[in-house]
Amino acid sequence: MNKITLLTLLFVSQIIFSQEVIINELDSDTPGLDTQEFIELRTLSPNTSLDGYVLVLFNGSSSGGDSSYFALSLDGFTTDFNGLFVLGGPELVPSPNYNLPSNTIQNGADAVAVYRGSELDFPEETLATIDNLVDALVYGTNDATDQNLLNLLAQTEQIDEDLNNNKDNESIQRNSDGSWSVGPPTPRELNDGSGITPVFIDVTPSTSLIDEGDSFVIDFSTSEPLTETITINFSLVNGNFTEDDFNGSTSITLSEGTSTGSVTIDLIDDNIDEGDEFINIAVDIPGDPYILNSNFIEVIVVDNDFIVADWGTPTNPTFDVVNPTGPSNYFENLNGKSGEVLKQAIQDIIAEEGVVKIHTYSDIIDILKSADQSPSNSNEVWLAYREESRPKYLYQLGSSGTGYWNREHVYPRSRGGFYSIEEDEVATGINEWWETNADSLRHANSDAHGLRAADANENSSRGNQHFGEYTGPEGNQGSFKGDVARAVFYLAIRYNDLSVVDGFPDIIGQLGDLQTLLQWHTEDPADDYEMNRNNIVYTWQNNRNPFIDYPELVDYIWGDKQGETWNQSLSINRNKFQDISIYPNPASNYIRFKGITSSADVEFYSITGKKVLNTKIKSENPISLNLSSGVYLVRIINDSKVVTKKLIVK
Repeated sequence: MNKITLLTLLFVSQIIFSQEVIINELDSDTPGLDTQEFIELRTLSPNTSLDGYVLVLFNGSSSGGDSSYFALSLDGFTTDFNGLFVLGGPELVPSPNYNLPSNTIQNGADAVAVYRGSELDFPEETLATIDNLVDALVYGTNDATDQNLLNLLAQTEQIDEDLNNNKDNESIQRNSDGSWSVGPPTPRELNDGSGITPVFIDVTPSTSLIDEGDSFVIDFSTSEPLTETITINFSLVNGNFTEDDFNGSTSITLSEGTSTGSVTIDLIDDNIDEGDEFINIAVDIPGDPYILNSNFIEVIVVDNDFIVADWGTPTNPTFDVVNPTGPSNYFENLNGKSGEVLKQAIQDIIAEEGVVKIHTYSDIIDILKSADQSPSNSNEVWLAYREESRPKYLYQLGSSGTGYWNREHVYPRSRGGFYSIEEDEVATGINEWWETNADSLRHANSDAHGLRAADANENSSRGNQHFGEYTGPEGNQGSFKGDVARAVFYLAIRYNDLSVVDGFPDIIGQLGDLQTLLQWHTEDPADDYEMNRNNIVYTWQNNRNPFIDYPELVDYIWGDKQGETWNQSLSINRNKFQDISIYPNPASNYIRFKGITSSADVEFYSITGKKVLNTKIKSENPISLNLSSGVYLVRIINDSKVVTKKLIVK
């Protein structure tokens, strides 16, 4: 190397490292959901405060307009013993100094920049600028050059992370002369291999899932034998999981010359239903030169004190155990109306502006954990279609859906024309909501009456098929069919731009098949599970699904009673007949009804919800039975009044 070249490199290097903070490494594209992506910052001196700096990410796409989409104040942070500070995804190894959610860093063409200032200087969609700029990197992953972004940040080159056609396993790295290269990632270590060699600590629990009352072991190991004795402190407390929930030391001492150690944690069985809980193993970093390979490690505690409800699951339904909640006159204004006037009166109630509330799509997860709670286990949700319970903690967060559950729109979004917006990504809780009305179609995206907990893979299998095209997984009992039918009927009245129609149309705003859904509504009557669900959604949204409270309304809107006048008592309670009973019960060849003074329709259902007999009765005249032995549900209907009784046939 000649003297001129050497002087030039030294000059460039001095310029680069005279800056207090530089971008040292970037990995924007990692396998799967980008859980291992990271940004590494560097200061010339180790253990340097980052107060007064802000990290900003810019979106170079046509929709992003070279504007900011993320800003983070670096106040309170300090670089480590090699002058490094890493912000990274939840599965990055070694553990980052600051945890970013998965897929935070966009793939390009985009930019990372460090400024002097505050995150308040960069609200979302702030155009890239050189004002107070300290350092910047414009990058891509085999993307066209964003010359405008380069100009805005006074950069001359867009660095391609996919330079070697291996973007998933390579990062963009700053060289000592200030130039950039692409190679295997080196988070938490200097790119050229210099500096202090870290001692990496692994923290490994013996299990990630444990029953309350059992014990587990946490192993600690170092990447090399220790040259000194160190003490590692950690915490297990997280949310409802407190120090009262376990016994065991939260500190371990590893002696000089050793590289391993372990502690045992005994979980206390407190006989209290707290729900399944998450232990968060949060380790205090011992100091230089130690770095954790992972931190904030979760262990799920399965609570054995779950509650079994007084009512049955959809595959083993009960009726009339759960009473509807809400004002006694909630549906009063429907009386005396028919046809389109009746339909409008229903919408006026369930879409009333200033009364009805809609929450974010993220809030739906919490709503479903409550509304779709399994009657057989309060720590699980009941899955539509698959007709089984699954632990609440197994909500899908990653790319794989196997074994997980997620949110299923019974009216597919692509068929309804409603989608999420950015605000939907944050759960704000029951006390914050959007006002809505019948024209607020977008709010169908997070209307809890139209969503169900479902197996993630089954949700994908259903896709956007119409009902009738989709009939559920092989071997299902059909316990979901009436539920989804009444949900679709609700949505078709609730939102002006949605409808339920015959056939399988390919028109946005139309879902089929109406005749299939009418049949499903009849064969799978509203049960206690559905009524309880209706009650819970009401506490969030301040509206109810009328076709659960009054299933007979379906016939007045879409069925054989269209055009007839609806009448009911002024109470939301089920307008049951008084003192009706079936005798003999158990029965063999016939039954009679005590307490019926006029004619009524009687429907017999198997315990799986299939209608097996439909007839009319007058007074206490006997009904002949030709039914197999078993348990049946008998619904007695007169106008809008209904009662369900259980019958045993010998």
